[in-house]
Amino acid sequence: MESQLIFKLLRDIDLSDVFFDSLRSDYNGFDDWFQKKANEGKSAYVFYLNSKVNGFLFLKSEIDESISDTVPNLPTKRWLKIGTFKINPHGTRLGERFLKKSFDLAFRYNIDAIYVTVFPKHTALIEMFVKYGFEQVATKTTNSGVENVFVKDLKNVRKSTKLDYPRFNIVGNSKFLLAIRPEYHIKLFPDSILNNESYDDIQDVSHTNSIEKVYVCAMDCNDLKKGDAVLIYRTSDNLGPAYHRSVVTSVCIVEEVKARHHFSSIENYLSYCESYSVFNRQELTEWYNRKGRLFVIKMVYNGAFKKRITRRILITEIGLNGDDRWGLYPLKDEQFNAIIKKGNVYESLIID
Repeated sequence: MESQLIFKLLRDIDLSDVFFDSLRSDYNGFDDWFQKKANEGKSAYVFYLNSKVNGFLFLKSEIDESISDTVPNLPTKRWLKIGTFKINPHGTRLGERFLKKSFDLAFRYNIDAIYVTVFPKHTALIEMFVKYGFEQVATKTTNSGVENVFVKDLKNVRKSTKLDYPRFNIVGNSKFLLAIRPEYHIKLFPDSILNNESYDDIQDVSHTNSIEKVYVCAMDCNDLKKGDAVLIYRTSDNLGPAYHRSVVTSVCIVEEVKARHHFSSIENYLSYCESYSVFNRQELTEWYNRKGRLFVIKMVYNGAFKKRITRRILITEIGLNGDDRWGLYPLKDEQFNAIIKKGNVYESLIID
């Protein structure tokens, strides 16, 4: 199946697509709203599957405004409103990919909080919002009915990897560089794509869309624990010297680390890994049946670097030892902080 996620002007979107029928049913005057926003030159994220609309995300910033059409009203903040969020469910966690786009925009514009209104019948959507830190704080009544209002306060710290997502705490936690091959990198970390990589290789599958990622390996991961920070190191694509082609692209936070003996059965292991790993069921089974170590790292994908940090920079400017094997490579606090700074990661992502 051919899929594509693009940021597109509303005036260039076919409103007659059947995808929008349910939005018309839920919201009186949807077509008028859409046309008004189109005339204003607004854009939205649109997900196409086989040339048909299968997902739509419209975001609106409401800077230094109070929200007066809810009960109770929401205080004056730098708000980002998730104005329209709809996907055709097809088991690929596309909703999480849309949610991450919302977070990315919020941190780009230094937003204080995000809010969204949802009809109670959309239970799966509500569960996803709650999982990543949204709380119901109000209701909104229109001629279309009563919606619940959910807010994600990006300044509030709840000491939870998921509830605080995409923010993360690094104080007191260990830091590592984690190597991943190019063919797996593009599938797991779509927002960290490199200039020489093709968006055509990014597919509509769970492990690409999901915020949680699973990394299966034979490296010794006994030193890795929940809360540790991992910098994703995409190894060379062999199109040039690794000195310039191997790069750090992303930051993740570890949720859990399991060894083979932590799984009660192979089915338990497959159930844990399948939706979040780049490996298919057969490949995962082969990993499980191999002799030697087996570790499974579950982590959340917190953010992509705005500037990729090459192996050359890691050696000559950060002070990493180029003679060492960089599989799961421990970093000193000052090395981690220097890499994060050079990667232009949003400072507000880091919880002080």
